[in-house]
Amino acid sequence: MRENREAAASEFPAARQARIDLAACHRVAARLGLHEGIDNHMTLLVPGHRDRFYLAPFGLHWSEVRASDFMEIDFDGRICAGTGPVEDTALHIHLQTHKRVPRARCVLHTHMPYATALCALKNPRLEMIVQSALTFHDDISYEADYGGLAFDWGEGARLAQALGDKSVLMMRNHGVLVIGRSVAEAFERLYFLERACQVQVLALSTGRELAPVPADVARTAVAQFASGTMVGGIERTEWHFAAWKRLLDRSEADYAT
Repeated sequence: MRENREAAASEFPAARQARIDLAACHRVAARLGLHEGIDNHMTLLVPGHRDRFYLAPFGLHWSEVRASDFMEIDFDGRICAGTGPVEDTALHIHLQTHKRVPRARCVLHTHMPYATALCALKNPRLEMIVQSALTFHDDISYEADYGGLAFDWGEGARLAQALGDKSVLMMRNHGVLVIGRSVAEAFERLYFLERACQVQVLALSTGRELAPVPADVARTAVAQFASGTMVGGIERTEWHFAAWKRLLDRSEADYAT
């Protein structure tokens, strides 16, 4: 994919950093087991554009994705920069979400184990039983029943509509869709969603009754989370994502190439 690398090298700094962050997101997700090999997708709007996004060529394992690998896809589904195969479900789900949900600068779709396990239940709701779950209080949509593979624009549009004004879509019998204003924000949502789902699955496995946080306490915690997004003048999401990138820099720094 030499053409992709040469094009990436000539980009302006914001675009270059966007590529690096999206590559890091793929690598960290692979480390954490939040992937399915070459399947599932992560995309990001190209800085300076509202109708074009980065997508990794199909066939790359998430553990080998590099910043220079990404293609640029426009809202007509055309490759505007880079080369490689475009997988149909990635195109239909992500294009429609970016197009119909303006705040979705970054869109992450995974079949990560614990969240997908909840999606396989008749009642897939994330219960407010642990602090990490409280960050998702009233921010998850459960409106997407399984409709088969997203092999057409209509299915992608249906999923984007089901997301509504939430940042997380739990797709029944399928997986999850998580959006954010940045890679760091979307990754943070994805990471803690899986952690909260893991706690719930483990708690349910005991066969004992769950202990939900009282509604008034949950609302207080949500307000506290909202007021504590900055630490030292920097967003918590950026601190978290930067820590993961430092780990990558020490062992697999080629993600940024």
